[in-house]
Amino acid sequence: MIAAVLTKPGIFELQHIEVPEINDNEVRIKVEGCGICASSLPLWEGREWFSYPVNAGSPGHEGWGIVDAVGENVTDIRNGDRVAFLSNNAYAEYDTASVGAVVKLPSELNKVPFPGEPLGCAMNIFERSNIAAGDTVAIIGMGFLGVLLCQLAKAKGAKVIAISKRSFSLDYARKFGADEVIPLTSTWEVSNKISEITGGEFCSRVIEATGKQEAIDIATEIVAEGGRLIIAGYHQDGLRQVNMQKWNWKGIDVINAHERKAERYLLGMQKAVDAVLNGTMDPGLLYTDVLPLSQLSKGFEMTAARPDGFMKALVQL
Repeated sequence: MIAAVLTKPGIFELQHIEVPEINDNEVRIKVEGCGICASSLPLWEGREWFSYPVNAGSPGHEGWGIVDAVGENVTDIRNGDRVAFLSNNAYAEYDTASVGAVVKLPSELNKVPFPGEPLGCAMNIFERSNIAAGDTVAIIGMGFLGVLLCQLAKAKGAKVIAISKRSFSLDYARKFGADEVIPLTSTWEVSNKISEITGGEFCSRVIEATGKQEAIDIATEIVAEGGRLIIAGYHQDGLRQVNMQKWNWKGIDVINAHERKAERYLLGMQKAVDAVLNGTMDPGLLYTDVLPLSQLSKGFEMTAARPDGFMKALVQL
C-alpha cells in the first residue's frame, strides 16, 4: 500500500509499505480520507524532542473508510461497514483500529466525509460546557471547532457572541447563527464591547478555542461572575499565565474540555453522527480544502498559515 511518511520536518514522502495485519480485537480499514489537525503542527514543523522519520501514516488521527478485515473476536463490525475511527496512522491507504475505537456510519452519510475525531471532540466540549437555553455564550476563535460549537450552542437556544481575528471566519459564524460578531483585537476593546452588548452582565459561558494566551486573557475579562470558562483550545507552545485573583473573585468554574479516554472520544463520535444526521451540526461547508494524499504537505502548510477562506483541510484517498 501507499502511505505518507514524515521523513523530516515539513516533508512528507509517499512510500510503498506492507498492508498492516490485525489482531483478534482489531479491524482493518481501507481509508477513504483523513482530516488535518492543527494539534499535529508541532510534529510537522519539528521540535528537538521529536525523531524522524515517524511511523508511516502518522500523525493521521481523523480517519474514515470501509472495513475490509475483522479480527476473530470482533462480532458487531463486518467487512464493508463504513466507519470513522481513532488511530494515528490514517495518512495511508489502509489503517487498523481497536474494535473499541470504531463508530459505524449510517447509509445516510455515504460519500460524506466524516473526520470523526474532531467532530466527536466538538460534541464532548459542548457537553462539558453545560450550555442551556438563555445562556449568553462567547466563543473566542472561529476556526473549524469554534464554528461547530457556535452551531451547537445556537441549537440549544443560547445567544452566541463570536470573536475572531479573521473577518471571513466571522462571516461563517454569522452564517451559522451567531447573534453578535466581534473582531479579536485588544483584551480591553473586546471586553468593553461585550459589556456593551450584555448590559454589563458579561457571559455565562466563555469557550476559548484558539490555544493562545491572549484568548485566555480575554476569556477571563468577559466571563460573568459565577460563570464557566471552557478551555477548548489546544495549548502546546509554552506555559500560560492566568489572572488567578480575578478567577477567584468571580468565582468561576474552569473546565479543561479535552477528553483523554478512548471511550469518551468514542461517545462523542457517536453523538456527532446523530448531530450531523439531525442537522444540529453541519460541518460540510467547513471542509474548505480537499486534497489528494500527494499534497498532504500543502494541507499542513495551509493549516499553519490559515489563508483567507481556509477552515479545514482533508485528504482523500
